[in-house]
Amino acid sequence: MDYTFLHPHFFYLLLVLIPMIGWYIWKQKDLNASLQISSLRGFSRIRKSRKTYLRHVPFGLRCLTVILLTIALARPQSTDNLRNVTTEGIDIMVSLDISGSMLAMDFKPNRLEAAKDVATEFISGRPNDKMGLVVFAAESFTQCPLTVDHTVLTNLIRDVRTGMLQDGTAIGLGLSTAVSRIKDSDAKSKVIILLTDGVNNRGEIHPLTAAEIAKSFGIRVYTIGVGTHGTAPFPVTTVFGQQVQNMEVKIDEGMLQEIANTTGGKYFRATDKEKLRDIYQEIDQMEKTKIEVKEYSKRSEEFIPFALLALALLIVEILLRNTVLRNLP
Repeated sequence: MDYTFLHPHFFYLLLVLIPMIGWYIWKQKDLNASLQISSLRGFSRIRKSRKTYLRHVPFGLRCLTVILLTIALARPQSTDNLRNVTTEGIDIMVSLDISGSMLAMDFKPNRLEAAKDVATEFISGRPNDKMGLVVFAAESFTQCPLTVDHTVLTNLIRDVRTGMLQDGTAIGLGLSTAVSRIKDSDAKSKVIILLTDGVNNRGEIHPLTAAEIAKSFGIRVYTIGVGTHGTAPFPVTTVFGQQVQNMEVKIDEGMLQEIANTTGGKYFRATDKEKLRDIYQEIDQMEKTKIEVKEYSKRSEEFIPFALLALALLIVEILLRNTVLRNLP
């Protein structure tokens, strides 16, 4: 195990010991009172008190306190030696439909919230992969580029909601935006998970054209159609307020299947939240590309023991200076 310091420049503070020691020595000379007598013969048999030797202990403790506090401020850290580990070498972009139909309540509480929850679980289960998020409706944009900071990605997923974009379903745009974000990656495997609940009806890029582009960059696309068979309850605003009405579920499964086949991926149909979770778990099992890399383990902070010891020595010094080693003026 190796030890390093995050802020080694704080060791310059140790220079303050030089004036401290000089001042202490100079002060000790002033504390020695003088008395003129004819002879020292009468004092020769008197033994020096132990306090005479211990009176320098508080100053020594103060110097040690300064040293320990300086070490604590320099932030000592321990790290393990370089080691070989096996990790995943995969970049994954999630392309998520946020059109108004994603508010259908055949998933609990609705399709969009269920998709966000399951996607978050999927992300937390792949800590070594770079992942990102594209959202689309009638338009598309990158909510989060590829990142290893999954906390940021998870927070951005939670912020996703319907109404962020003009309503509609531009599957081609959602896929092509994801392709543009992942195509230049140097990962060993590049994957897009495209989730939608409708039929392509907006956008300038046809979904199959986007699929061909993905294929040319070696990107696999897993497509997920979200929605029950037949009809699904959907919140509708009427003159009497918001009401729930059953609406027909329309998913272009043929096109989603063709996108997956073109890119070497797979098409799935999710009819409830548990099925959607099973789909992500299946994708998780299929996308396991092992690569061997060298890395250091996480650094551990070691400054706390030094700070606590410095505090203890400071308390001991104060107690000694004001009790058994107290100086009278």
